[in-house]
Amino acid sequence: MGCCYSRRQNGKDSQQRGGERSKQYSWDQRGKVDLKNYMFSGLKNETVGRLPGKVAGQQFIIQDCENCSIYIFDHSATVTVDDCINCIIFLGPVKGSVFFRNCRDCHSALACQQFRVRDCRKMEFFLFCATQPIIESSTNIKFACFQWYYPELPLQFNEAGLNVFNNNWSNIHDFTPVAGELNWGILPENAVICHRVPPPTTKEFKTVHISTEATRSIVPVTHGHRRKCSDESCLVVLFASDYTTANARRLIDELVKEGFLLVQTREMPMKPEDAKRVFRGRTPEFIRYVNRGPVIALEFNGGGIIEACKILVNEIFKRIKTYISENQDAASKDIENFYNFADIQMRM
Repeated sequence: MGCCYSRRQNGKDSQQRGGERSKQYSWDQRGKVDLKNYMFSGLKNETVGRLPGKVAGQQFIIQDCENCSIYIFDHSATVTVDDCINCIIFLGPVKGSVFFRNCRDCHSALACQQFRVRDCRKMEFFLFCATQPIIESSTNIKFACFQWYYPELPLQFNEAGLNVFNNNWSNIHDFTPVAGELNWGILPENAVICHRVPPPTTKEFKTVHISTEATRSIVPVTHGHRRKCSDESCLVVLFASDYTTANARRLIDELVKEGFLLVQTREMPMKPEDAKRVFRGRTPEFIRYVNRGPVIALEFNGGGIIEACKILVNEIFKRIKTYISENQDAASKDIENFYNFADIQMRM
């Protein structure tokens, strides 16, 4: 009897184990990732790419391509570009790093959290980078500000965790400087992105409605570390509200239309002690506004810019509290104090 009982129990256990094996879980039903969908390798003289929604945050690899035009109209986790020659490369927002290695004679527009170039030469980048871009063992690398738009791009920036006001495209660090030489430079302001990184014309990408006009760019087009046209600059700080981003955009559009330069932008939270460092003697007037959320800071340049900012803000934002540099001497201190604070925050 004991043996029969044991056999029955064993049979029951066997059925239970069989049932467990046949049970389906949701993660078992996920489709396997086909790496070929996230890679371009060994191509020559081709125009290829991925439409919005086709990469969806996966990592992407581009390697051993020559005389190709490559367009990734989606957000990615990371992107590596290796051993490419004479290629045009557009990369939608990348949540992590973009790494170019052993490439030459390429033109690229891209947005990313971290950017690095190693063992490359004669490259041009229209760049958005949330941190300091790095080059290493590379020569004749040129940079300009990212300037691109298509309808899906704003959401892709959000998916990648990138803030369009926090662009460090011209703040380059060279790990391998050469005495008396400069391995990198900034493209002239009249460099036209659509001539260097032209949008695709093939039928596959007709559904992507692209604009490379500065006024439509998702990222504000900044002057960066180029030489300024005037000794007069102005810092404008917009405090958090329901329309801060829209107000910043409108202010930029109006002042640029009048011929002033947008030098740099930043959006970040401030603490009361930060406000004291930046606003100095005017701190009591503004300190309660910093607790509402992140501020957007804009540096403009041009003769008469301070008065132009005061007039425009008074006309457009009458009921919105806005910090504007009082005069030219104050503006220099304002800009230095705010962006020193911003750089410290970036490194934390």
